Amino acid sequence: MSKFEASELTLDKNGKVYHLGLGEGDVADTVILVGDQDRVKFIGSFFDSVRFENQNREFCTLTGIFRGKELSVISTGIGTDNIDIVLNELDAVVNINLETRTVKPEKKSLNLIRIGTCGALQENIATGAHIISKYAIGLDGVANFYQIPYSTDEKQAAESFINVSGWNLQLNTPYLKQSSESLFNLLKADMVEGITITANGFYGPQGRAIRIPLSLPDFKNAIRKFTWKGTPVTNLEMETSALYALSDALGHKSVTICLVLANRYTNAFEPNYAQKMGDLIQLVLGRLTKLR
Repeated sequence: MSKFEASELTLDKNGKVYHLGLGEGDVADTVILVGDQDRVKFIGSFFDSVRFENQNREFCTLTGIFRGKELSVISTGIGTDNIDIVLNELDAVVNINLETRTVKPEKKSLNLIRIGTCGALQENIATGAHIISKYAIGLDGVANFYQIPYSTDEKQAAESFINVSGWNLQLNTPYLKQSSESLFNLLKADMVEGITITANGFYGPQGRAIRIPLSLPDFKNAIRKFTWKGTPVTNLEMETSALYALSDALGHKSVTICLVLANRYTNAFEPNYAQKMGDLIQLVLGRLTKLR
């Protein structure tokens, strides 16, 4: 049985995964992922009890019980580069024996639910709406470094997006992954269903120009016109494509739900969203109690 070298599977002085500071038994089978570390304790405030807490850098983890169901909450920080860290280390915690540095014979599949924020790309999606991502299109390039299994549908959809958007292939080659069907169906009621575009930056890579001119000035119009089998592009954010690609490759289930803070078509923006985020969190928590 092959053993992972210390420079490849990096562990801290306590023998836990290096960035998250987690070891066996520290996380539940269902994990809520958020960007903001302050949101971890906010979600934990709804729990009946908490059995584990840890923080290292921007990665804050809390595990406890909500209405009889064990859940973990982890902050990922911003971007697919951080998702790369979180997904690989979470999988290592549950599927690798950290003492022997070898893969466990029986694999565990986690349920990973991202609750985030985004900008809407269609005029009819108001700020405050909840968007659940049926598909994610990655403009970030992270998945291109791995051998990711793509279905025929995912490959065809990615090719169609490149053609419809007139994608500049001097940039990263886009990839497309679908959410977990079971998690999507569990959580989707009364939400906007769509295709999420994951960018590798907040400004230029999302078509925002402050003082540096854009190389793709028509970026937003080019991507918002894409649809796949009746599902339109709905929003822009910075994490979901890597979450879907890596979780699927590792045998985990994932889905993203975002609160709309900006509409990139009407230019509306909602800076005071704490109450609306709280409402979304409680909605998702309630639905996760039905997960078995």
